[in-house]
Amino acid sequence: MVAKTAAAGQVFTAFPEKVKPGEKYVFYSHGFIVEGTNPRPENKRWGIYEFPAVKRALSDPGYNLIAYHRPAKTHPVKFAEKMAGDIRTLIRHGVNARDIYLVGFSRGGAISILTSNLLKLEQINLVILAGCSKYMKNNPQYRMYGKVYSIYETSDGVGSCDFVIERSPQVLGFEEIAISTGKEHGAFYRPIPQWLVPVKRWLNGDA
Repeated sequence: MVAKTAAAGQVFTAFPEKVKPGEKYVFYSHGFIVEGTNPRPENKRWGIYEFPAVKRALSDPGYNLIAYHRPAKTHPVKFAEKMAGDIRTLIRHGVNARDIYLVGFSRGGAISILTSNLLKLEQINLVILAGCSKYMKNNPQYRMYGKVYSIYETSDGVGSCDFVIERSPQVLGFEEIAISTGKEHGAFYRPIPQWLVPVKRWLNGDA
């Protein structure tokens, strides 16, 4: 199902019916609060999670964006298995692993890491937004693979991904930046330029 057509890229809310070899595919995985049926849920501390606006802002002519709305009570490992299957399908249809990017915030970041751990592909790319949480600390068996770009907010309780990188020898490249908006975890609830601009620059190879 196609949600939007860009100049050369598309935004999908389900796995695309037709895979285009030679094109770039970016998966965006939202945070836990969006799981369910409401695309704009509200947290009393951090405000509304603007999932539709984030998708619009992340869309780009340079790649196809796949952004699933996960159902309530999604099991992270089970959803990572689905994501890994989707990525294997892309590769089977001629998409190069180096042209596949997993972008995830919070629970979505953990799911992206779990997907990477299942695939064990050194050519894949990860963008982790405040996703190296206590869950990752409590599950040291999960590792990252490929090239990793991490962004965290200094006022947030979820910080650097260094500890996951240290146990992930198959990471071929790691870059991390910190932003300081004072918005805590809510910094990633909306497509603000502090994180959106560097993420899109990295996705387009301009970093």
